[in-house]
Amino acid sequence: MFSFAQPPTIQPIDSVIARQAGVDLSVLRLDVMHPSVNGNKWFKLKYNLLEARQKNFTTLLTFGGAYSNHIYATAAAGNLFGFRTIGVIRGEEHLPLNPTLSFAVQQGMQIIYIDRHKYRQRYTAELQAELKERFGEVFIIPEGGGNLNGVRGCIEILSGDEEFWKRQFDTVCVACGTGSTLAGIVLSLQPGQRVIGFPALKNGEFLAGEIESFLKNYRASGVPTTKNAIASWELICNYHMGGYAKVNDELLLFAQQFTQEHSIPLDYVYTAKMFYGVMDLLKQGFFPPSTRLLLIHTGGLQGNLGRE
Repeated sequence: MFSFAQPPTIQPIDSVIARQAGVDLSVLRLDVMHPSVNGNKWFKLKYNLLEARQKNFTTLLTFGGAYSNHIYATAAAGNLFGFRTIGVIRGEEHLPLNPTLSFAVQQGMQIIYIDRHKYRQRYTAELQAELKERFGEVFIIPEGGGNLNGVRGCIEILSGDEEFWKRQFDTVCVACGTGSTLAGIVLSLQPGQRVIGFPALKNGEFLAGEIESFLKNYRASGVPTTKNAIASWELICNYHMGGYAKVNDELLLFAQQFTQEHSIPLDYVYTAKMFYGVMDLLKQGFFPPSTRLLLIHTGGLQGNLGRE
């Protein structure tokens, strides 16, 4: 269970902007790992599904928006590993189904809709009891896979040869939704390395508190981690392009040009915003010369369907 269809690869980026800044730039391609359960979702789902199987659950229930990468990946993973799946979708039903929900249904996921007010109560005991009464014993995975199981999986994104990572990179950049991916990476790096997160949400400063909670709770949980100390980290919150899932012409043009130049497709919700932010910061001289930058491509390319 949970072996890569294809291992992630590191792709050097020959960029004029990076060369002028004196910065070494590479991309960790998590998007190539699996056709439908790829990117950080592979890692965030891993220990959730393992726990569900160990506890003899046969049904997974999770939450997301109508274009959620997490809904898409959970449906595919459930089909792949023999779980029934239920997706609780924020908002009203719209027909025909968009590509994300259409794929989820094709993978066997049962879709239900709840209004936005009720959706905000998704983690309350009352709503979860209501869902269990309706669907029976289900293993609940939070939106985005943002729990300690998700953090544990994301620790493995940069696992392996520690000396390699220490020698090759000193700054890691990643897009942020729940903050759990960044928390896992922070827990896996060496002291002296740092992580920069780029929230895809407007007013993403609140994620700092979420990340601190993930780190505190994970370290208190006794779940294995590779480090006793944690790497430094920060958030840069001004590259959201208007808010979550908001896309403007400037971002679309940047993503298309980057793909043409480097043969790396970017998703518009997360990675394109982070890559845009990094290139803009390079132009500003934000990164000291000789910085070794690793950008993590967290997948999610299915989110581009219907936008192109």
